[in-house]
Amino acid sequence: MALAVALTGCTSDGDLSFSNEGAEDVTVSTGDQEFTVESDGGVHILGYGCTEGDTTVRFPTGHEVVLTERVCPDRQVVIRDGTVNVEPSSTG
Repeated sequence: MALAVALTGCTSDGDLSFSNEGAEDVTVSTGDQEFTVESDGGVHILGYGCTEGDTTVRFPTGHEVVLTERVCPDRQVVIRDGTVNVEPSSTG
């Protein structure tokens, strides 16, 4: 079962950031890109701007969290054990 989270207030320029503070690696799909964010690590997609739609975070257990609105560089996706939050960007 997937959990949907709505986001608002995006800008379109800059780098998109993902931070994994959890104990396990996760897989993230932005619709046009898929990548792994390692435990206690992060990924920055340089010059990506905003996502165009859903962003999905898949945990090793099979649990998924779907962010249903655009995620933009003024915010970062912060992943913790089983949860996903969108928080103000640490670089913005």
